[in-house]
Amino acid sequence: MTAESHNSASGAESVAPSAANTGHYGHGHTGDGKLKLAVGAIGVVFGDIGTSPLYAFRETFSGHYGIEADRLHIYGVLSLVFWSMTLVVTIKYVLTIMKADNKGEGGSLALLALISRSSGEKRWTWPIILLGVFATALFYGDSMITPAMSVLSATEGLNHIEGRFAPYVVPIALTILIGLFMIQSRGTAKVGALFGPIMLAYFLMLSVLGLIHIVDNPWIIVETLNPVNALRFFITDGFTAFIALGAVVLAVTGAEALYTDMGHFGRAPIGLSWMFFVLPALMLNYMGQGAMVLAAEAAPAAELIRDPFFLMMPDGWRIPVVVLALLAAIIASQAVITGAFSLTQQAIQLGFMPRLRVEHTSASAAGQIYIPVVNWGLMVMVIILVLGFGSSSNLAAAYGIAVTGAMFIDTCLLSVVLFTLWKWPAWKALPVLAVFFIVDIAYFGANLIKVPDGGWVPLVIGLVIFTMLTTWSRGRKLMQQEMAEGAMPIPVFVKSAANSATRVLGTAVFMTSSSDGVPHALLHNLKHNKVLHQRIILLTIKVADVPFVREENHCALEDLGQGFHRLILNYGFMQPVDVPDALKRVTSCGGEFKMLETSFFLSRQTLIAASKPGMPIWREKLFAWMLRNSESAMEYFRLPTNRVVELGSQVAI
Repeated sequence: MTAESHNSASGAESVAPSAANTGHYGHGHTGDGKLKLAVGAIGVVFGDIGTSPLYAFRETFSGHYGIEADRLHIYGVLSLVFWSMTLVVTIKYVLTIMKADNKGEGGSLALLALISRSSGEKRWTWPIILLGVFATALFYGDSMITPAMSVLSATEGLNHIEGRFAPYVVPIALTILIGLFMIQSRGTAKVGALFGPIMLAYFLMLSVLGLIHIVDNPWIIVETLNPVNALRFFITDGFTAFIALGAVVLAVTGAEALYTDMGHFGRAPIGLSWMFFVLPALMLNYMGQGAMVLAAEAAPAAELIRDPFFLMMPDGWRIPVVVLALLAAIIASQAVITGAFSLTQQAIQLGFMPRLRVEHTSASAAGQIYIPVVNWGLMVMVIILVLGFGSSSNLAAAYGIAVTGAMFIDTCLLSVVLFTLWKWPAWKALPVLAVFFIVDIAYFGANLIKVPDGGWVPLVIGLVIFTMLTTWSRGRKLMQQEMAEGAMPIPVFVKSAANSATRVLGTAVFMTSSSDGVPHALLHNLKHNKVLHQRIILLTIKVADVPFVREENHCALEDLGQGFHRLILNYGFMQPVDVPDALKRVTSCGGEFKMLETSFFLSRQTLIAASKPGMPIWREKLFAWMLRNSESAMEYFRLPTNRVVELGSQVAI
């Protein structure tokens, strides 16, 4: 998806480095101490899964499933929660999938790029790519529901401070959420510095609250770790136990964040935080909730199970617990919003989205970005979800299906990794995959039952975004094919035009989406202006399917003769593109680049209907709309505004 400086692409060509070159691509992380990174990970990575005790245990015993809060069911649910965390988070993500990193980066798009690079153009690659893109689309659905669910459930804790807060829970939650989205443009560096200490305090609070009640029933620890209790739950309740998995899975929502945020902290620090701090804190709290309910008589137990998290705290702790829960919910929301920004930038660079305005909120940290369209789009959807569902219990019906769908797709991608990248023998890979698929299908199936009650919301969101991502990718390829068919070979052009046209002082940079042929903007300029600059640079920006490209592999220069040069700038999909900054470092093609003597020629394409369209008319119209509304190449590539010339052309796809 190279940069033809128009709006037909993301602005950069997505390329897979050859096997000989992949070793030259580097990641770019410094070796901070594991303990410091582990603390940082607690503040960013575990916000989503950390807020699950606010609602997960409660929802399992809500009226939707008709499960009584008795000894059999409480032990069964606690055992299910523990073994879900063990199988899904610890074994699947921490010990297995996180080893499948793309030069240190994780997430569905990074994994997809890794598989695409390793598998080449094999027939089964395209369905795998579609799966990875759909997982990306589901993430956007999750990034809308997570802030709504987390903040709404935490705000409901105000009812336990003062009952008269009840009518104001939704307005307060909306005020917090709107404020959170309003400050995104200022960057999260300063706020992020507080995340670690706040989440440390929050998880310590979870542990202490749990231990207060566990001491009255220490045997609950043994019952929770005993998988027989989970099996007994299924044997006794059958299908009811199966559909209750739709609520149990709320305890592991956020597990995919461990993989997505791996590039920021590394696999070892995240695993360290999870195994020795987060997992114990979560399980202590869940067991404490169960012990509290079991210690009560029948009628009080039925009352306690309606909101066990906030009812387990001593009276004097109410305000600090609610405040900490609110702060943890805000941090969980912040993490998923930031994740949506990062994922969008990857999608743009890899060619699945049109160019969007990306603002860098930190001069030192390239990963701290702000994308206005994504921010305001998420805010509008979060407001609609809060107003539409009204409470966290209602919203729980929609929560989980996007997460379990993404987890299932991650297992599908992992199966490709095990067989094609890691070359595991079948006897070793199949049992592991069988366990993962059984768990994922069970959870996804249980959540599908919630579709009529609100589960359709993230599915519709995912399908809409999936359609847009695939339409853009397909439209770009059709447009590039159409433009390549009429391209003139560069040696022919140099020989015929270089000596016949008038040469003028200065440098002309023609940005082109292909490293072959003559750019359309160059042909149009010669046709209408009858002149060529003394130095002509045919600039192509290529985005590799690795996150970072080392400095020594950043530029590739070729002298084409007669003052013509072919320049290729290589970027990773996590690196921002800054053309003027890159040109400052190029001095081997006729001297340094002076911006006041350099003109950038861009080509802007307009779509027209083809006699035989390459995709359905409605998709062509959607692609044309995305093309018109994408960010201009001038701003995306950070070109000086007073040195840019745009030349238009029409393309039929």
